[in-house]
Amino acid sequence: MPDEGAVLHGGRLAAARREFPRAPEPFIDLSTGINPVAYPLPALRPEAFSRLPEPEAQAGLEQAAATAYGVPSADMIVAAPGTQILISLLPRLFPARSVAVLAPTYSEHAICWRTAGADVRHVSSLAEAGAADAIVLCNPNNPDGRRHDPAGLLQLAERQAARQGLVVVDEAFADLEDAALSVAPLLPRRSLLVLRSFGKTYGLAGLRLGFLLGAPDHVAGMRTALGPWAVSGPALAVGQMALRDAAWRDQARLRLTSDVARLDEMLRAAGLNVVGGTLLFRLAEHAEAPALYRKLGQAGILVRRFPERPSWLRFGLPGHAMAWTRLAEALGMTARRAGV
Repeated sequence: MPDEGAVLHGGRLAAARREFPRAPEPFIDLSTGINPVAYPLPALRPEAFSRLPEPEAQAGLEQAAATAYGVPSADMIVAAPGTQILISLLPRLFPARSVAVLAPTYSEHAICWRTAGADVRHVSSLAEAGAADAIVLCNPNNPDGRRHDPAGLLQLAERQAARQGLVVVDEAFADLEDAALSVAPLLPRRSLLVLRSFGKTYGLAGLRLGFLLGAPDHVAGMRTALGPWAVSGPALAVGQMALRDAAWRDQARLRLTSDVARLDEMLRAAGLNVVGGTLLFRLAEHAEAPALYRKLGQAGILVRRFPERPSWLRFGLPGHAMAWTRLAEALGMTARRAGV
């Protein structure tokens, strides 16, 4: 079990094996929103590992990202070793006394702003954000997949600009959505910052790569804060190739659309109510969710639970036939034993 007060995140298979020591192997991790079919890794030159990255390599990656995300210019984007470090640095570069976080959502947003000394409020709608210095939201949201129209977010950013406030839009799960969902093409606006994640869409979370998008001077400040050689040589090479591969993203979107429909049908057949999600995860609800979590864990399948919302479970997508079969069998077994 996690330590008291610890922040729960998905992907902790070592902890799951301790919690369920008799579970069959291989343990299947469905606790994250990471594409289970990763982008095929190219053969990398030894210099990607043996030499410090060249500035031109980072510039090439950022240009590829600008094109992929619809940003007008590469000077409005900076690469980092994962989005998490950007979330941690934002409160230091853009101090705010009051922050409204649209919740429920990724918990690190509130944690990082609160750690920096801000008064953080969780709000259930943007209308409740009031006069907060900074407003933070995810689009689409994790874990319920809630989506926000860019026109409304633009109006919010304009209101914040009038009072020298800030809107932070985390688009970690936007890559596979309709391009019209993103506010990135609306940049540059001084009151608007956008976060994009690489590892989730491309199934390469261990590569650690993410991006901040914003006005050039804001981006330059983040670049200075990150320091030289922030992104590894392998991440620069793989990221640039993958971001330029629009055909792979289109194929992934088609496959995931089919897989999501299959997972929804499976969850409903087991008596769960699918209440939201994206192409990389589904959020389901059931009164016996804690029992379902334990039974799935005993079957060697890890899903994401929410202690603050005990009726919720989040399911990532199985990545191969064996994982689909084991999930179907475990859900059938669970339904019987939990009385679903």
